[in-house]
Amino acid sequence: MPASFLPLLSGFCAFALSLLAGPRTIAYLRRLKLGQQIRDDGPKSHLGKAGTPTMGGILMVVTIVVAVIFFRPLTNSTIMMLFATIGFGLVGFLDDFIKVVARRSLGLRAREKLVGQFGVAILVALYASARVGTDLVVPFLGQAIVLPPLVYIAFTTLVLVGAANAVNITDGVDGLAAGSTAVSAATLGLISFLLGYPDLSLFFGAVAGACLGFTWFNAPPAQVFMGDTGSLALGAALGTGAVLSKTSLILPIVGGLFVIETLSVILQVLYFKLTKGKRLFKMAPLHHHFELLGVPESKIMTRFWLVALVFAVLGLYAIL
Repeated sequence: MPASFLPLLSGFCAFALSLLAGPRTIAYLRRLKLGQQIRDDGPKSHLGKAGTPTMGGILMVVTIVVAVIFFRPLTNSTIMMLFATIGFGLVGFLDDFIKVVARRSLGLRAREKLVGQFGVAILVALYASARVGTDLVVPFLGQAIVLPPLVYIAFTTLVLVGAANAVNITDGVDGLAAGSTAVSAATLGLISFLLGYPDLSLFFGAVAGACLGFTWFNAPPAQVFMGDTGSLALGAALGTGAVLSKTSLILPIVGGLFVIETLSVILQVLYFKLTKGKRLFKMAPLHHHFELLGVPESKIMTRFWLVALVFAVLGLYAIL
């Protein structure tokens, strides 16, 4: 079988497994009473979502692992991607578990969450520095730059933590994070294949398929939420794949939507402090701003998907 078909097959496998296991997973989460705790400072329209099963990211992580293992013997790179995806997913799982069991809507404290994330990220960065090299592809130029090892390790660590939290920030409207990640993962999968990393391409295919399968149940009105279990795992998968394919500098282009969402939070905080209480947006991240303007969730989801697609095309152009 041509290697070019394997990413498509792994994606289809993850998608099909998600559809098959989704209903039972949702029912099981309901039986465990793992319902979402809604923060009081969020949009009031979200209060009606309280009790919707969360931690659905477990479904995505499992289907990704099964699809990757089934279609190809594991390589060092896919093992490292699994390590990062599961590692960040476990941090998110602990966060979600505290939210639903301890009834503390904020979950893990920020310091605790960051310690876990940086711990996993540093290990990935050390591996990449030693086994992959410290050169990075420069967008649009078709050339590479080589970073000093310590600079590379620090940069790579920030890329991984940043990617994970950017997807986490974007996860605030039904279907938004899963669909947008599917677009980015499919794009990075194609880029990886073109650069000669078929194993990474296969992994990205599984990520895209798992996200599409999850969107089947997560589209408005959501039957299940991915929680931090899913969003941190997905962000780590995107970041690690980019690191191992030496496309860390292209990741912010392909994932431009996630960058915009993150910047909206940063700008909101800075503007609030500089103006002593005024707000740049009605609420951050940006998708909440549009919610408060009265735009339906389904329309926000679709339009943001289109933005993600535009950035995906731009990312492909940057590498060709």
